[in-house]
Amino acid sequence: MDIESFLLTVVDVVDETADARSVSFEVPADAPEKFVYKPGQFLTVAVPSDQTGIAARCYSLSSSPHDGGPLTVTVKRTAEGYASNWICENLEVGDTLRVLPPSGIFTPASLDADLLLFAGGSGVTPIMSITRTALEEGTGRIVLFYANRDERSVIFAEELTRLSAEHPDRLQVVHWLESVQGLPSPEQIKAFVEPYVDYDAFVCGPAPYMKMVTTVLRELEFPRQRRHQEKFVSLGGNPFGDIAELELAESEIAAAESDDEGPTADETPEPAVAGPVKLEVELDGEDHTFDDWDPKVKLLDFLESKGVKAPYSCREGECSACAIRLLEGEVQMVHNDVLDSEDLADGIRLGCQSLPATDTVRVTYS
Repeated sequence: MDIESFLLTVVDVVDETADARSVSFEVPADAPEKFVYKPGQFLTVAVPSDQTGIAARCYSLSSSPHDGGPLTVTVKRTAEGYASNWICENLEVGDTLRVLPPSGIFTPASLDADLLLFAGGSGVTPIMSITRTALEEGTGRIVLFYANRDERSVIFAEELTRLSAEHPDRLQVVHWLESVQGLPSPEQIKAFVEPYVDYDAFVCGPAPYMKMVTTVLRELEFPRQRRHQEKFVSLGGNPFGDIAELELAESEIAAAESDDEGPTADETPEPAVAGPVKLEVELDGEDHTFDDWDPKVKLLDFLESKGVKAPYSCREGECSACAIRLLEGEVQMVHNDVLDSEDLADGIRLGCQSLPATDTVRVTYS
């Protein structure tokens, strides 16, 4: 089953820095409910490619859902990033782009919580969405540590200054510039974090930066439920299905060879249990119980067959939009390109790739 996708019109383009631009899309009038989103979530977009037909990429929303404005993603060029360079060089007001509905789990459980936010470079994009929304709809205090190469690299510099002035009692922004202070060390991060050990932490940025910060948070005994890390993985498959493929062919964007069917899916392993399996799922505050989970059917597919709208994006194990946490039992994943050993040790699995490995499985999407 493919995700329903939508052709969105670009209504605004803003150059944030020399290497980053914000692109705003009009919410489709015939499906506004499909684009209700939470701060910190992302859009999956289909970028035209003359080599692969489309390049599916996930870009975080920097806009806030509280004001009902256009959906805005902020994209920074990377040296080898085809999609980011194409967006920064080609996309203009009036253009259209095929997009999947918002997804992702990098979002606060409560906007009233005190938030400790760490951003590095373009990792500020979902952090900005969280900050904007929490200031307008929440009551908690917000501390943002924002690391960049130099002053010219700071995305949203003026807005962060304005928000700090408008909310002096709630928002504190600390800029760290490598050109001035060098790279932050674990010791410096630890000293910064120690006054805020009761806050909910969110970390987004380059992999080494996120690893260092999350290591410090673990050392300071931040529990996993208060420690959140965004994942960046380039999608290898095409989650847009036949519609996107047809459009690309008709517009002659796709110069890819007709016999190129993309990456071959992993073969489904032999069932670990005879089944049927008892499944208990907590999703959006509701509990679902089933006694007939077929061991050969992935969790996401099974829930969809039961009419449960579980979150997902790529269906290929290449993003974390479908992440679940095991509460009881075990599953085996067919494919995993995004969860690391710490995630797995904490019981996190990908719903789109999970097959039951015990007779009873209990999971939560919260």
